[in-house]
Amino acid sequence: MAHITYKIVQHDGGWAYTVDGVFSEPFPSHAAALAAAKRVAQEQRVPDQTHVIEYEDADGKWHTETAAGNDRPDTAVEDSR
Repeated sequence: MAHITYKIVQHDGGWAYTVDGVFSEPFPSHAAALAAAKRVAQEQRVPDQTHVIEYEDADGKWHTETAAGNDRPDTAVEDSR
């Protein structure tokens, strides 16, 4: 099972959450970013339907995979405050 950690950080004059170096949109307060990260982390754990997905990797190569709806990651929110 995959594990995803959302980290709360200062970003773009406000606050954001980040995963593997990718930032969310900025939020005006730490509390708003924390609430959003908790919501997203919870949504990641909810089972869904199986879908075929396409995505581009860091090298610009496109991939097509079947994403099993019941194969959800373990998630956490890390707050340095």
